Amino acid sequence: MIDGTPEPAGDLNDEQAEQKAEAARRDHRALKERGQIEHPDGDEQGEGACRRIDKASRDGPRQLQPEGPTLLAEVFLTGNGRRHGRGRSGQGGRVQRFRDGFSAIPPMRYLGQVYDRDPKEGLQLAHKAGWLIASELRATGIDLCFAPCIDLDWGVSEIIGDRSFHAKPEVTGELSAEFSRGLRSAGMAAVAKHFPGHGAVVADSHLQLPVDRRGYGDLLDDIRPYDKLISNGLIAGVMLAHIVYREVDQLPAGFSEYWIQRELRARLGFGGAIFCDDLSMKATEEFGAMPIRAKLALDAGCDMVLVCNDRGAALEAVKALNDYSNPLSLVRLARLHGTGHPLRETLLAGDEWQQANEALSGWQERPQLELNA
Repeated sequence: MIDGTPEPAGDLNDEQAEQKAEAARRDHRALKERGQIEHPDGDEQGEGACRRIDKASRDGPRQLQPEGPTLLAEVFLTGNGRRHGRGRSGQGGRVQRFRDGFSAIPPMRYLGQVYDRDPKEGLQLAHKAGWLIASELRATGIDLCFAPCIDLDWGVSEIIGDRSFHAKPEVTGELSAEFSRGLRSAGMAAVAKHFPGHGAVVADSHLQLPVDRRGYGDLLDDIRPYDKLISNGLIAGVMLAHIVYREVDQLPAGFSEYWIQRELRARLGFGGAIFCDDLSMKATEEFGAMPIRAKLALDAGCDMVLVCNDRGAALEAVKALNDYSNPLSLVRLARLHGTGHPLRETLLAGDEWQQANEALSGWQERPQLELNA
């Protein structure tokens, strides 16, 4: 830090990232020799307790206790024995995870509505929302949030709904870029989701496997915000959707070499970390037991898989994949560590925090109107 300002996340050079990866490999070997990495410790904490299994190591942190029933927690990033990455799903509105003691964050649709009235104000609010989320999470030791959600609002997906910034790809790209800059200014990397797009299907992938019947050309609008974020170096991670885009590939995107290797890596030039969505979602059930699903995602090119809401299945996957390793994944994941760790009391007393809260408070004062046709 310089003058108390957090360094931006994701700026490790290759040598520094490789040093972190080598430290992870050394500790992985040491923990394995002591028999301490077969599975994470502790009881499942509520319906959203989550085990994230990366491609390079299968141990998990013990420190973080979930603060809400749908918290996504426990990300293993460096494995240095003392410093583990911690993550959560960082969005506002109805899906905000941390509430008590945290600022109320508006749904992203609100930012899009403000943008329609005044683009400059909308972009300023998007930056403040990103900064506020990241600064409060960094003050509590959280490294990473899975945001922004950049699915387009096609008006058909209830599970996405007001989590979308906008229906227009160019507006979604502008707002999500500024939101990501806000995250980064507070020391947190951005992870965009759900690639290549979840907004055009009615089905909820938590409950069933959605099928998007559009052709590749029609999907390009959904991909445009990713192109903007990647080309400007604004995101360090991407999460894949559990959706089959049947005119392109018969596998869900999170299991698809086409979407991961040909689209994300080759065409878009993305070099960051790739996550599958939660493998305990009903959309993935037909693809086999949890270890099989996890291996499908890893073999397709994911750097980390998420197994939430099913501790037994998570432990099965950990055990089955204990020897699976990819050093390049460690390098990518090491770059996701947060930087800067402000004292919570100092943060809450600061002018920037108070101004951000004041600027974002308008969404609670103006209820959204819905017309019944």
